[in-house]
Amino acid sequence: MARGQQKIQSQQKNAKKAAEKKKSQGADQKMAAKAALVHTCPVCRTQMPDPKTFKQHFESKHPKSPMPPELADVQA
Repeated sequence: MARGQQKIQSQQKNAKKAAEKKKSQGADQKMAAKAALVHTCPVCRTQMPDPKTFKQHFESKHPKSPMPPELADVQA
C-alpha cells in the first residue's frame, strides 16, 4: 500500500483524471442537445427539435401571426 506523499500524489492524479472525464462528457451532451434543436421560431427565436412541436408552439404562442410555409403541411 502506498503511504504519505505517494498516496497524496495518487489521489491528486485520480481526481484530475476524473475531472477531465466529467468535463468532456458534459460538453458532448451539450453539443448533442444543441444539434437536436433544428427548428427556430421566426417570431420569438425559440428553438425546437421537430416540426410537430414547432407547429404546436406556433399555434399556441403566436395565434395572430401568419403560419410559416414550412409548417403548412405538418400535422400536429
